[in-house]
Amino acid sequence: MSDTDKDKEFYEMADEYIALANKQSKNVIQGKVSATFLYAAARFNIFLTASGADSAADFAAKKENILDYFMAEYKKMLEEHFADYQANFDNYLGKKK
Repeated sequence: MSDTDKDKEFYEMADEYIALANKQSKNVIQGKVSATFLYAAARFNIFLTASGADSAADFAAKKENILDYFMAEYKKMLEEHFADYQANFDNYLGKKK
């Protein structure tokens, strides 16, 4: 699989999660949808890292590195999307200038 195909697959997968969140937002307040999205991501990411550990002690020893990694990655993603929305605010949200 080429890098372009991997990128396409990455964004298609993300779009599926966003579509689910949008669907849920029709029946539940968006803040709750957002909180459950974050909760699920945190739970899956810890499952993922625990699954790769050799033991509970190995997993525990890596705690700070694991938390630092995921928090740094999430911050980068937030900053990227913040800049995108800042640049495209009116267009994305249908606001008139």
